[in-house]
Amino acid sequence: MNLTKKITLGLLAAGAISSVSAADLTLTIGHVDPQEWTTSKKGAATEVFKNLVEAESGGRIAVNVYPSSQLGGETDLVQSTQEGMLSMTMVSGAFAKVCKEAAVLEIPYLFPSAPVAWEVLDGEFGKALSEHCLKASGLRTLSYGETGFRNFTNSKRPVAEPKDLKGLKIRVQTLPLYVEMVKALGAEPTPIAWPEVPSALTTGVVDGQENPVSVIEANKFYEFQKYLTLDGHVYGTDFLLINEDLYQSLSDEDRAIIDRAAKVAGTLGRAVQQFNSAKGLKSLAANGMQITTPTPAQMAMFRDIAQPAVINWLKGEVQPEWIERAQMSVKVASNSK
Repeated sequence: MNLTKKITLGLLAAGAISSVSAADLTLTIGHVDPQEWTTSKKGAATEVFKNLVEAESGGRIAVNVYPSSQLGGETDLVQSTQEGMLSMTMVSGAFAKVCKEAAVLEIPYLFPSAPVAWEVLDGEFGKALSEHCLKASGLRTLSYGETGFRNFTNSKRPVAEPKDLKGLKIRVQTLPLYVEMVKALGAEPTPIAWPEVPSALTTGVVDGQENPVSVIEANKFYEFQKYLTLDGHVYGTDFLLINEDLYQSLSDEDRAIIDRAAKVAGTLGRAVQQFNSAKGLKSLAANGMQITTPTPAQMAMFRDIAQPAVINWLKGEVQPEWIERAQMSVKVASNSK
């Protein structure tokens, strides 16, 4: 984190978790997305949270949002919220760095659809995971949002089943789970930081990458990636988090206001992500991408190869009980649909 961001956070910290009266409480929220709510799920979620909290509290609570990585990347934001320099943050995969069990949500091909994921996250499993992560990190999960299903793109050939990935160099996040998944599927995982991805794709350092449709479209990856595979290998979750010391210092009335606003925020973030995914698919097709949707049999091939490899790795990181609970929750939710 650079010096300017450290100074800014230091100034914010003075009021982040101090025991001031609710009449002049200011909440600070940081995230990495733009704040434009029609195109940004984190922007939409935090914007509606801000407006609801300020309106319902009659102005007693102010909410200041710092989007677009103004206060650092996701890892920085999680740490700053733990330390009380920020009141809140909204992050995705970085949360697993302080609560390893959150990584079970990224087991490949775990969720067959978004509605199933919502039922699991809003049900008993999501509550249990939230409680566990609160103890592990000091951060309370107020609600779960959505970053969307991640899909493969590449510049070489259509990919309909795992054998089509063999030999392709695929950019992945700098997280072991993604390395294990791509390696198991027969491709060559290449961890690259996000700012370097466009250059790596255009210069041929890698042949492809994986991201939600909305990210692929927003970053115009269709300019140098011809093929898109809608395999939805990982469902990305957003976590709306608050510093627990701050949360406990609030009155019951103010906690209730924040809880209600957070629930709406997570739901709106999901809706915006779903809308942008649907719109993005049309845009990608119109811009010349060749889109492949694997058949159920082909999806089973992806799942049967990728899941065991990642689960085997996860068992060395988390208690197997959490893996089993996640899988059982998905099974129950799927049967209820």
